[in-house]
Amino acid sequence: MTPAVSTLLRVLALAFSLAAGAALASALIDDDPVPAKASAGMGLPNTASWGASDQKTPRPSGPNRGDIRWFQDLVDAAPAGSTLKPPAGTYAGPVVVDKPLIIDGSNGVVIDGGGRGTVMVVEGGDSQLRDIRLTNSGASHDTDDACLNLRKHHNTIERVTIDNCLFGIDLKQSDDNVLIGNKISSKAHDLGTRGDGLRLWYSNRNRIEDNEIIDSRDMVAWYSNDNVYRNNLGRRSRYSIHFMFAARNLVEGNRFYDNAVGIYVMYSGGGAIRNNVISHATGATGMAIGFKEASDVTVEGNEIIYCGTGITSDLSPFEPDSKLIIRNNRIAFNVIGMRLVSDREGHVVEGNTFEGNMSNVAVDGSSGAMSNRWSGNYWDDYQGFDRDGNGIGDRPHELYAYADQIWMDFPAARFFRNSPVMESLDFLERLAPFSTPVLILRDDKPLFRNPEKAKS
Repeated sequence: MTPAVSTLLRVLALAFSLAAGAALASALIDDDPVPAKASAGMGLPNTASWGASDQKTPRPSGPNRGDIRWFQDLVDAAPAGSTLKPPAGTYAGPVVVDKPLIIDGSNGVVIDGGGRGTVMVVEGGDSQLRDIRLTNSGASHDTDDACLNLRKHHNTIERVTIDNCLFGIDLKQSDDNVLIGNKISSKAHDLGTRGDGLRLWYSNRNRIEDNEIIDSRDMVAWYSNDNVYRNNLGRRSRYSIHFMFAARNLVEGNRFYDNAVGIYVMYSGGGAIRNNVISHATGATGMAIGFKEASDVTVEGNEIIYCGTGITSDLSPFEPDSKLIIRNNRIAFNVIGMRLVSDREGHVVEGNTFEGNMSNVAVDGSSGAMSNRWSGNYWDDYQGFDRDGNGIGDRPHELYAYADQIWMDFPAARFFRNSPVMESLDFLERLAPFSTPVLILRDDKPLFRNPEKAKS
Protein backbone atom coordinates (compact mmCIF):
# COMPACT_ATOMS: atom_id res chain seq x y z
CA MET A 1 0.00 0.00 0.00
CA THR A 2 1.42 3.37 -0.97
CA PRO A 3 1.51 6.11 1.67
CA ALA A 4 -1.13 8.05 -0.24
CA VAL A 5 -3.54 5.12 -0.42
CA SER A 6 -2.95 4.24 3.24
CA THR A 7 -3.63 7.83 4.29
CA LEU A 8 -6.78 7.98 2.15
CA LEU A 9 -8.18 4.79 3.69
CA ARG A 10 -7.54 6.03 7.20
CA VAL A 11 -9.11 9.43 6.49
CA LEU A 12 -12.21 7.78 5.00
CA ALA A 13 -12.55 5.41 7.95
CA LEU A 14 -12.15 8.25 10.44
CA ALA A 15 -14.66 10.45 8.60
CA PHE A 16 -17.24 7.67 8.50
CA SER A 17 -16.73 6.89 12.17
CA LEU A 18 -17.06 10.53 13.23
CA ALA A 19 -20.29 10.88 11.28
CA ALA A 20 -21.69 7.69 12.80
CA GLY A 21 -20.57 8.74 16.24
CA ALA A 22 -22.35 12.08 15.93
CA ALA A 23 -25.55 10.33 14.88
CA LEU A 24 -25.32 7.86 17.73
CA ALA A 25 -24.59 10.59 20.25
CA SER A 26 -27.64 12.51 19.08
CA ALA A 27 -29.80 9.42 19.44
CA LEU A 28 -28.51 8.75 22.96
CA ILE A 29 -29.26 12.22 24.39
CA ASP A 30 -31.59 11.85 27.36
CA ASP A 31 -33.91 14.80 27.85
CA ASP A 32 -35.44 13.40 31.04
CA PRO A 33 -34.61 15.43 34.14
CA VAL A 34 -32.56 13.88 36.94
CA PRO A 35 -34.95 12.32 39.47
CA ALA A 36 -35.35 14.39 42.60
CA LYS A 37 -33.82 12.90 45.71
CA ALA A 38 -36.29 11.39 48.14
CA SER A 39 -34.54 12.87 51.16
CA ALA A 40 -32.16 15.61 52.06
CA GLY A 41 -29.92 13.16 53.89
CA MET A 42 -27.82 14.37 56.82
CA GLY A 43 -30.04 17.29 57.72
CA LEU A 44 -33.10 15.18 58.46
CA PRO A 45 -33.89 14.07 62.00
CA ASN A 46 -33.90 10.40 62.99
CA THR A 47 -31.37 9.50 60.30
CA ALA A 48 -28.82 6.81 61.17
CA SER A 49 -25.70 7.90 59.28
CA TRP A 50 -22.04 7.00 59.44
CA GLY A 51 -20.49 9.78 61.43
CA ALA A 52 -16.69 10.02 61.31
CA SER A 53 -14.74 6.77 61.23
CA ASP A 54 -13.45 7.33 64.79
CA GLN A 55 -16.87 8.21 66.22
CA LYS A 56 -19.88 6.17 67.19
CA THR A 57 -22.92 6.36 64.96
CA PRO A 58 -25.29 9.01 66.34
CA ARG A 59 -28.19 7.44 68.18
CA PRO A 60 -31.50 7.99 66.40
CA SER A 61 -33.92 10.13 68.41
CA GLY A 62 -37.03 8.37 67.20
CA PRO A 63 -38.55 6.17 64.49
CA ASN A 64 -39.11 7.30 60.92
CA ARG A 65 -42.62 5.85 61.08
CA GLY A 66 -44.96 6.53 63.98
CA ASP A 67 -47.61 3.98 63.05
CA ILE A 68 -45.58 0.87 63.92
CA ARG A 69 -43.35 -0.27 66.77
CA TRP A 70 -39.75 1.02 66.80
CA PHE A 71 -37.22 -1.81 66.55
CA GLN A 72 -34.64 0.20 68.47
CA ASP A 73 -36.63 -0.37 71.68
CA LEU A 74 -36.20 -4.14 71.29
CA VAL A 75 -32.47 -3.80 70.66
CA ASP A 76 -32.00 -1.57 73.70
CA ALA A 77 -33.85 -4.04 75.93
CA ALA A 78 -31.82 -7.07 74.83
CA PRO A 79 -28.72 -7.86 76.95
CA ALA A 80 -25.34 -7.84 75.20
CA GLY A 81 -24.52 -11.25 73.76
CA SER A 82 -28.13 -12.46 73.84
CA THR A 83 -30.42 -13.61 71.02
CA LEU A 84 -33.26 -11.31 70.00
CA LYS A 85 -36.07 -13.14 68.16
CA PRO A 86 -38.98 -10.71 67.81
CA PRO A 87 -42.57 -11.65 66.94
CA ALA A 88 -43.59 -11.46 63.29
CA GLY A 89 -44.39 -8.02 61.99
CA THR A 90 -43.11 -4.82 60.42
CA TYR A 91 -41.04 -2.56 62.66
CA ALA A 92 -39.77 0.98 62.17
CA GLY A 93 -36.18 2.03 61.65
CA PRO A 94 -33.62 3.46 61.94
CA VAL A 95 -31.77 1.06 64.22
CA VAL A 96 -28.27 1.18 65.72
CA VAL A 97 -26.91 -2.05 67.17
CA ASP A 98 -24.05 -0.92 69.41
CA LYS A 99 -23.37 -4.15 71.32
CA PRO A 100 -22.77 -7.79 70.41
CA LEU A 101 -26.19 -9.26 69.62
CA ILE A 102 -27.83 -12.06 67.63
CA ILE A 103 -30.93 -10.83 65.82
CA ASP A 104 -33.06 -13.67 64.42
CA GLY A 105 -35.92 -12.53 62.20
CA SER A 106 -37.07 -15.98 61.12
CA ASN A 107 -40.57 -15.41 62.57
CA GLY A 108 -41.16 -12.97 59.70
CA VAL A 109 -39.61 -9.68 60.74
CA VAL A 110 -39.39 -6.60 58.49
CA ILE A 111 -37.65 -3.34 59.40
CA ASP A 112 -38.88 -0.36 57.35
CA GLY A 113 -36.59 2.68 57.18
CA GLY A 114 -39.47 5.00 56.31
CA GLY A 115 -37.68 6.31 53.22
CA ARG A 116 -35.09 8.28 55.20
CA GLY A 117 -31.44 7.63 55.99
CA THR A 118 -29.95 4.21 56.70
CA VAL A 119 -32.20 1.44 58.01
CA MET A 120 -29.70 -0.35 60.29
CA VAL A 121 -26.14 0.22 61.50
CA VAL A 122 -24.32 -2.66 63.20
CA GLU A 123 -21.35 -1.25 65.06
CA GLY A 124 -21.01 -3.44 68.14
CA GLY A 125 -18.99 -6.15 66.42
CA ASP A 126 -19.31 -9.91 67.05
CA SER A 127 -22.97 -9.75 66.04
CA GLN A 128 -25.26 -11.88 63.88
CA LEU A 129 -28.17 -10.81 61.73
CA ARG A 130 -30.20 -13.51 59.98
CA ASP A 131 -33.50 -14.26 58.25
CA ILE A 132 -34.77 -10.68 58.32
CA ARG A 133 -35.89 -8.15 55.71
CA LEU A 134 -34.56 -4.58 55.58
CA THR A 135 -36.34 -2.16 53.27
CA ASN A 136 -37.07 1.45 52.30
CA SER A 137 -33.91 3.44 53.00
CA GLY A 138 -33.45 7.04 52.04
CA ALA A 139 -32.18 8.02 48.58
CA SER A 140 -29.31 10.39 49.39
CA HIS A 141 -25.88 9.68 47.96
CA ASP A 142 -24.47 12.41 50.21
CA THR A 143 -25.13 10.31 53.34
CA ASP A 144 -24.77 6.90 51.65
CA ASP A 145 -28.28 5.86 52.63
CA ALA A 146 -28.30 2.08 52.89
CA CYS A 147 -30.22 -0.85 54.26
CA LEU A 148 -27.30 -2.10 56.34
CA ASN A 149 -24.02 -0.53 57.44
CA LEU A 150 -21.38 -2.69 59.11
CA ARG A 151 -18.71 -1.30 61.37
CA LYS A 152 -16.34 -3.16 63.66
CA HIS A 153 -15.52 -6.80 63.03
CA HIS A 154 -16.54 -10.47 63.19
CA ASN A 155 -20.17 -10.06 62.19
CA THR A 156 -22.30 -12.65 60.35
CA ILE A 157 -25.02 -11.49 57.98
CA GLU A 158 -27.03 -14.46 56.76
CA ARG A 159 -30.16 -14.85 54.61
CA VAL A 160 -31.08 -11.17 54.88
CA THR A 161 -33.38 -9.73 52.19
CA ILE A 162 -32.57 -6.15 51.21
CA ASP A 163 -34.80 -4.22 48.82
CA ASN A 164 -35.88 -0.68 47.96
CA CYS A 165 -32.60 0.63 49.36
CA LEU A 166 -30.12 2.98 47.72
CA PHE A 167 -27.05 1.09 48.96
CA GLY A 168 -27.39 -2.51 50.07
CA ILE A 169 -24.70 -3.63 52.54
CA ASP A 170 -21.95 -1.10 53.21
CA LEU A 171 -18.81 -2.15 55.11
CA LYS A 172 -16.55 0.56 56.44
CA GLN A 173 -13.33 -0.48 58.19
CA SER A 174 -15.02 -3.75 59.03
CA ASP A 175 -12.91 -6.93 58.94
CA ASP A 176 -13.45 -10.69 59.20
CA ASN A 177 -17.17 -10.69 58.49
CA VAL A 178 -19.24 -13.44 56.84
CA LEU A 179 -21.97 -12.42 54.38
CA ILE A 180 -23.79 -15.49 53.15
CA GLY A 181 -27.06 -16.21 51.36
CA ASN A 182 -28.33 -12.62 51.23
CA LYS A 183 -30.58 -11.14 48.52
CA ILE A 184 -29.88 -7.53 47.60
CA SER A 185 -31.57 -5.14 45.17
CA SER A 186 -31.53 -1.37 44.84
CA LYS A 187 -34.13 1.30 44.33
CA ALA A 188 -35.76 1.42 40.91
CA HIS A 189 -33.52 4.24 39.67
CA ASP A 190 -31.55 4.54 36.46
CA LEU A 191 -28.38 2.48 36.54
CA GLY A 192 -26.00 5.35 37.29
CA THR A 193 -28.07 6.76 40.17
CA ARG A 194 -28.51 3.53 42.08
CA GLY A 195 -26.29 2.78 45.04
CA ASP A 196 -23.86 -0.12 45.29
CA GLY A 197 -25.34 -3.45 46.23
CA LEU A 198 -22.29 -4.34 48.30
CA ARG A 199 -19.42 -1.98 49.13
CA LEU A 200 -16.23 -2.64 51.07
CA TRP A 201 -14.10 0.30 52.19
CA TYR A 202 -10.87 -0.44 54.06
CA SER A 203 -12.39 -3.82 54.97
CA ASN A 204 -10.29 -6.98 54.91
CA ARG A 205 -10.60 -10.76 55.11
CA ASN A 206 -14.35 -10.84 54.60
CA ARG A 207 -16.11 -13.91 53.18
CA ILE A 208 -18.89 -13.13 50.71
CA GLU A 209 -20.69 -16.28 49.54
CA ASP A 210 -23.96 -17.37 47.89
CA ASN A 211 -25.44 -13.88 47.72
CA GLU A 212 -27.74 -12.55 44.98
CA ILE A 213 -27.16 -8.97 43.89
CA ILE A 214 -29.68 -7.98 41.25
CA ASP A 215 -30.66 -4.62 39.71
CA SER A 216 -28.05 -2.76 41.71
CA ARG A 217 -25.18 -0.53 40.58
CA ASP A 218 -21.84 -2.08 41.60
CA MET A 219 -20.26 -4.54 43.97
CA VAL A 220 -17.12 -2.60 44.84
CA ALA A 221 -14.03 -3.01 47.04
CA TRP A 222 -11.90 0.05 47.83
CA TYR A 223 -8.60 -0.39 49.69
CA SER A 224 -9.84 -3.80 50.82
CA ASN A 225 -7.57 -6.86 50.81
CA ASP A 226 -7.75 -10.64 51.16
CA ASN A 227 -11.51 -10.93 50.67
CA VAL A 228 -13.22 -13.98 49.16
CA TYR A 229 -16.16 -13.66 46.73
CA ARG A 230 -17.52 -17.15 46.09
CA ASN A 231 -20.65 -18.56 44.40
CA ASN A 232 -22.48 -15.23 44.18
CA LEU A 233 -25.02 -14.31 41.50
CA GLY A 234 -25.03 -10.85 39.88
CA ARG A 235 -27.54 -9.64 37.30
CA ARG A 236 -28.43 -6.40 35.54
CA SER A 237 -25.96 -4.16 37.30
CA ARG A 238 -23.05 -2.00 36.12
CA TYR A 239 -19.94 -3.66 37.61
CA SER A 240 -20.44 -7.15 38.99
CA ILE A 241 -17.26 -6.53 41.03
CA HIS A 242 -14.98 -3.50 40.86
CA PHE A 243 -11.67 -3.54 42.72
CA MET A 244 -9.81 -0.29 43.39
CA PHE A 245 -6.46 -0.37 45.21
CA ALA A 246 -7.41 -3.80 46.54
CA ALA A 247 -4.93 -6.67 46.85
CA ARG A 248 -5.06 -10.46 46.94
CA ASN A 249 -8.81 -10.88 46.55
CA LEU A 250 -10.26 -14.19 45.33
CA VAL A 251 -13.24 -14.27 42.96
CA GLU A 252 -14.35 -17.87 42.50
CA GLY A 253 -17.36 -19.76 41.20
CA ASN A 254 -19.59 -16.72 40.66
CA ARG A 255 -22.20 -16.21 37.95
CA PHE A 256 -22.50 -12.75 36.42
CA TYR A 257 -25.11 -12.10 33.72
CA ASP A 258 -26.31 -9.02 31.84
CA ASN A 259 -24.01 -6.55 33.58
CA ALA A 260 -22.12 -3.79 31.76
CA VAL A 261 -18.81 -5.10 33.17
CA GLY A 262 -18.14 -8.41 34.85
CA ILE A 263 -14.98 -8.01 36.95
CA TYR A 264 -12.73 -4.94 36.79
CA VAL A 265 -9.37 -4.83 38.56
CA MET A 266 -7.93 -1.31 38.81
CA TYR A 267 -4.66 -0.28 40.48
CA SER A 268 -4.66 -3.61 42.31
CA GLY A 269 -2.40 -6.61 42.60
CA GLY A 270 -2.42 -10.28 43.47
CA GLY A 271 -5.41 -12.54 43.77
CA ALA A 272 -7.23 -14.80 41.35
CA ILE A 273 -10.35 -14.88 39.19
CA ARG A 274 -11.27 -18.51 38.63
CA ASN A 275 -14.14 -20.77 37.59
CA ASN A 276 -16.66 -17.98 37.08
CA VAL A 277 -19.30 -17.67 34.36
CA ILE A 278 -19.53 -14.17 32.86
CA SER A 279 -22.09 -13.73 30.12
CA HIS A 280 -23.78 -10.97 28.13
CA ALA A 281 -21.66 -8.03 29.24
CA THR A 282 -22.71 -6.09 26.18
CA GLY A 283 -23.11 -2.52 24.99
CA ALA A 284 -20.54 0.12 24.12
CA THR A 285 -18.44 -0.71 27.19
CA GLY A 286 -19.39 -4.37 27.53
CA MET A 287 -16.48 -6.29 29.07
CA ALA A 288 -16.25 -9.55 30.98
CA ILE A 289 -12.91 -8.99 32.74
CA GLY A 290 -10.82 -5.83 32.64
CA PHE A 291 -7.45 -4.77 34.02
CA LYS A 292 -6.20 -1.24 34.48
CA GLU A 293 -2.65 -0.92 35.84
CA ALA A 294 -3.04 -4.24 37.64
CA SER A 295 -0.39 -6.87 38.38
CA ASP A 296 0.04 -10.51 39.36
CA VAL A 297 -3.53 -11.69 38.86
CA THR A 298 -4.41 -15.21 37.68
CA VAL A 299 -7.48 -15.64 35.45
CA GLU A 300 -8.22 -19.34 35.24
CA GLY A 301 -11.02 -21.71 34.30
CA ASN A 302 -13.63 -19.05 33.53
CA GLU A 303 -16.35 -19.22 30.90
CA ILE A 304 -16.53 -15.86 29.15
CA ILE A 305 -19.27 -15.79 26.53
CA TYR A 306 -21.45 -13.37 24.56
CA CYS A 307 -19.70 -10.19 25.73
CA GLY A 308 -18.55 -7.09 23.89
CA THR A 309 -14.96 -7.87 24.93
CA GLY A 310 -13.87 -10.96 26.80
CA ILE A 311 -10.69 -9.74 28.51
CA THR A 312 -9.24 -6.22 28.27
CA SER A 313 -5.75 -5.32 29.53
CA ASP A 314 -4.84 -1.65 29.83
CA LEU A 315 -1.28 -0.86 31.00
CA SER A 316 -1.19 -4.23 32.71
CA PRO A 317 0.72 -5.91 34.19
CA PHE A 318 1.86 -2.65 35.71
CA GLU A 319 4.58 -3.51 38.23
CA PRO A 320 8.02 -4.47 36.87
CA ASP A 321 8.52 -8.23 36.41
CA SER A 322 4.89 -8.95 37.28
CA LYS A 323 2.52 -11.19 35.30
CA LEU A 324 -1.07 -11.57 34.22
CA ILE A 325 -1.69 -15.28 33.84
CA ILE A 326 -4.67 -16.14 31.62
CA ARG A 327 -5.04 -19.89 31.61
CA ASN A 328 -7.62 -22.55 30.67
CA ASN A 329 -10.51 -20.16 30.04
CA ARG A 330 -13.21 -20.53 27.45
CA ILE A 331 -13.46 -17.22 25.58
CA ALA A 332 -16.28 -17.68 23.10
CA PHE A 333 -18.82 -15.80 20.99
CA ASN A 334 -17.62 -12.33 21.98
CA VAL A 335 -17.06 -9.41 19.63
CA ILE A 336 -13.38 -9.33 20.68
CA GLY A 337 -12.02 -12.26 22.64
CA MET A 338 -9.04 -10.49 24.15
CA ARG A 339 -8.04 -6.87 23.73
CA LEU A 340 -4.66 -5.40 24.62
CA VAL A 341 -4.45 -1.63 24.74
CA SER A 342 -0.73 -1.87 23.96
CA ASP A 343 1.96 -4.48 23.38
CA ARG A 344 2.89 -4.59 27.02
CA GLU A 345 4.87 -7.66 28.05
CA GLY A 346 3.99 -9.90 30.96
CA HIS A 347 0.85 -11.69 29.72
CA VAL A 348 1.01 -15.48 29.87
CA VAL A 349 -1.86 -16.79 27.73
CA GLU A 350 -1.99 -20.58 27.69
CA GLY A 351 -4.49 -23.40 27.41
CA ASN A 352 -7.44 -21.16 26.54
CA THR A 353 -10.19 -21.88 24.03
CA PHE A 354 -10.85 -19.07 21.55
CA GLU A 355 -13.93 -19.88 19.50
CA GLY A 356 -16.72 -18.02 17.75
CA ASN A 357 -15.35 -14.55 18.46
CA MET A 358 -15.60 -11.96 15.71
CA SER A 359 -11.94 -11.19 16.48
CA ASN A 360 -9.99 -13.51 18.76
CA VAL A 361 -7.31 -10.96 19.73
CA ALA A 362 -7.00 -7.24 19.00
CA VAL A 363 -4.24 -4.79 19.89
CA ASP A 364 -4.90 -1.05 19.86
CA GLY A 365 -2.60 0.90 17.59
CA SER A 366 -0.40 -0.60 14.94
CA SER A 367 1.59 -2.96 17.18
CA GLY A 368 1.17 -6.65 17.78
CA ALA A 369 1.37 -8.60 21.01
CA MET A 370 4.57 -10.52 20.36
CA SER A 371 6.12 -9.47 23.67
CA ASN A 372 3.80 -11.88 25.48
CA ARG A 373 3.70 -15.66 25.76
CA TRP A 374 1.03 -17.49 23.77
CA SER A 375 1.12 -21.27 24.12
CA GLY A 376 -1.19 -24.25 23.89
CA ASN A 377 -4.38 -22.36 23.11
CA TYR A 378 -7.17 -23.59 20.83
CA TRP A 379 -7.90 -21.22 17.95
CA ASP A 380 -10.99 -21.86 15.83
CA ASP A 381 -9.33 -20.12 12.86
CA TYR A 382 -6.14 -22.24 12.97
CA GLN A 383 -5.12 -23.31 9.46
CA GLY A 384 -2.98 -26.38 9.83
CA PHE A 385 -2.91 -30.13 10.44
CA ASP A 386 -1.99 -32.63 13.15
CA ARG A 387 -0.31 -35.37 11.11
CA ASP A 388 1.34 -37.07 14.08
CA GLY A 389 -1.89 -37.15 16.08
CA ASN A 390 -0.41 -35.65 19.25
CA GLY A 391 -3.17 -33.03 19.56
CA ILE A 392 -0.82 -30.14 18.73
CA GLY A 393 -0.89 -28.36 15.38
CA ASP A 394 2.06 -29.17 13.14
CA ARG A 395 2.90 -25.52 12.63
CA PRO A 396 2.45 -22.41 14.78
CA HIS A 397 -0.75 -20.44 14.74
CA GLU A 398 -0.08 -16.91 13.54
CA LEU A 399 -2.66 -14.17 13.74
CA TYR A 400 -2.23 -11.22 11.38
CA ALA A 401 -4.18 -7.97 11.15
CA TYR A 402 -4.98 -6.95 7.59
CA ALA A 403 -7.72 -4.38 7.07
CA ASP A 404 -8.43 -4.72 10.79
CA GLN A 405 -5.47 -2.39 11.23
CA ILE A 406 -7.84 0.47 10.40
CA TRP A 407 -10.16 0.01 13.36
CA MET A 408 -7.27 -0.96 15.64
CA ASP A 409 -5.53 2.31 14.70
CA PHE A 410 -8.79 4.27 14.96
CA PRO A 411 -11.01 2.61 17.59
CA ALA A 412 -13.97 4.78 16.57
CA ALA A 413 -13.92 3.02 13.19
CA ARG A 414 -14.88 -0.23 14.95
CA PHE A 415 -18.46 0.77 14.16
CA PHE A 416 -17.72 -0.27 10.55
CA ARG A 417 -15.68 -3.40 11.26
CA ASN A 418 -18.21 -5.83 9.70
CA SER A 419 -19.59 -3.50 7.10
CA PRO A 420 -19.44 -4.59 3.43
CA VAL A 421 -16.69 -2.03 2.74
CA MET A 422 -14.43 -3.29 5.54
CA GLU A 423 -15.12 -6.94 4.69
CA SER A 424 -14.25 -6.27 1.06
CA LEU A 425 -11.03 -4.49 2.01
CA ASP A 426 -10.08 -7.35 4.29
CA PHE A 427 -10.77 -9.92 1.58
CA LEU A 428 -8.63 -8.04 -0.92
CA GLU A 429 -5.83 -7.60 1.61
CA ARG A 430 -5.73 -11.32 2.35
CA LEU A 431 -5.99 -12.27 -1.31
CA ALA A 432 -3.29 -9.93 -2.57
CA PRO A 433 -1.83 -7.81 0.24
CA PHE A 434 -1.13 -4.24 -0.79
CA SER A 435 0.24 -3.41 2.67
CA THR A 436 2.33 -5.27 5.22
CA PRO A 437 0.03 -7.08 7.67
CA VAL A 438 0.79 -6.82 11.36
CA LEU A 439 1.70 -10.06 13.14
CA ILE A 440 -0.31 -9.91 16.37
CA LEU A 441 0.73 -13.18 17.97
CA ARG A 442 2.35 -16.55 17.41
CA ASP A 443 1.28 -19.67 19.34
CA ASP A 444 3.94 -22.31 18.75
CA LYS A 445 1.87 -25.16 20.21
CA PRO A 446 -1.76 -24.58 19.22
CA LEU A 447 -4.28 -27.20 20.28
CA PHE A 448 -5.69 -28.96 17.23
CA ARG A 449 -9.01 -30.05 18.75
CA ASN A 450 -11.47 -28.00 20.72
CA PRO A 451 -11.19 -29.16 24.36
CA GLU A 452 -14.78 -28.06 25.01
CA LYS A 453 -16.06 -30.63 22.53
CA ALA A 454 -13.92 -33.30 24.10
CA LYS A 455 -15.77 -32.72 27.40
CA SER A 456 -19.17 -33.46 25.88
